[in-house]
Amino acid sequence: MDKNDMILVSVDDHIIEPPDMFANRLPARYADEAPRLVHMDNGADMWKFRDRVIPNVALNAVAGRPKEEYGLDPEGLDEIRPGCYDVHERVKDMNAGGVLAQMNFPSFPGFAARLFATEDSDFSLALVQAYNDWHIEEWCGAYPGRFIPMALPVIWDAELCAQEVRRVSKKGVHALTFTENPAALGYPSFHDDYWNPLWEALVETNTVLNVHIGSSGKLSIPATDSPPDVMITLQPMNIVSAAADLLWSNPIKRYADLKIGLSEGGTGWIPYFLQRADRTFDMHATWTLQDFGGKLPSEVFREHFLTCFISDPIGVRLRNEIGIDNIAWEMDYPHSDSMWPGAPEELSAVFTAEHVPDDEIDKMTYRNALEWYSFDPFRHIPRDAATVGALRAASADHDVSIKARSHQQRAAADKLAAFKSQIEAATAHTATR
Repeated sequence: MDKNDMILVSVDDHIIEPPDMFANRLPARYADEAPRLVHMDNGADMWKFRDRVIPNVALNAVAGRPKEEYGLDPEGLDEIRPGCYDVHERVKDMNAGGVLAQMNFPSFPGFAARLFATEDSDFSLALVQAYNDWHIEEWCGAYPGRFIPMALPVIWDAELCAQEVRRVSKKGVHALTFTENPAALGYPSFHDDYWNPLWEALVETNTVLNVHIGSSGKLSIPATDSPPDVMITLQPMNIVSAAADLLWSNPIKRYADLKIGLSEGGTGWIPYFLQRADRTFDMHATWTLQDFGGKLPSEVFREHFLTCFISDPIGVRLRNEIGIDNIAWEMDYPHSDSMWPGAPEELSAVFTAEHVPDDEIDKMTYRNALEWYSFDPFRHIPRDAATVGALRAASADHDVSIKARSHQQRAAADKLAAFKSQIEAATAHTATR
């Protein structure tokens, strides 16, 4: 397939939230307590909520910037590409990159919105609903057919979370972002019946539970003095633990239509994982009392789990051992792993090298995403206007050149020292929880 004929729908991208997102969204009694973006003396813009300050970290918004500006330094909105936080500029960036649609995960609240879990449940719920309504109505609603809407969870209350799933489903939302390890956040594990109301709401509304790497805040590093390369290499491996935990859980056996998205976890590891799960079942089910109703774990995995990849040549090569109906593509804009704006070129090279037929390309690049997330962009956009070539032609004058944007350049040694300091602080915080 020629790259210009591909249709690209990404199931994992990110929003850097704009400063006015809570305007007129909260009840009047909470307006003064709303999270707000504060401009710091060092030029960084940080979200402030009560006693918490959450920076815009450079690695989370490096689209269109040179690699010399990568790092963990906090930054201001004027140092990052406007498409990170401005929906109109985002769509221009999507067009220039040949991408029809995206599903966007949150940034400052955390992937599971744990920032909003306060001692006041009513206030917390108001924050989640304000965010969700902004995301659905203002971000996704600005360009119908261009964004798969996704809701934040009410992570601290399974009943309220189920109610929110049902509420937003009436607005066309069939995706919920969640943590890959609720126990790490102090909540019951996936194996606890506490979450049954949520499972039931997800199945009832045909909503996918998306567990994103890093959503529990757990650090994948063997030692605090490990270089950052270790953490970055291991980040996708967080999802392996979540996949195993969920595959062997009762909800997977109890709810035949439950759907789980393994977000930003890659795919190359899955064939071995499934082989290992089947062997574990064969060797140990007699005493662990696992029962998948006459099926193998690998078969059940393919009934319940959607996986995604950025480039992943190994995963593409092994696509039929994973399950061609279980793979979707992600661009990860504007994070540092993203292939924007060259996704069509990189994907085309991988597909050509692995001799992928056109029907399988279509499944991985858009058809599986549309089916799993009950999303139909073609109600709004003609199919012949949705291809890479058509989208790029519509935005041919949009600047996608690499540009330095940081106000100040820090030496690599200083960035590494800052990384070590942050890891030590995070480890100390985790140890005292």
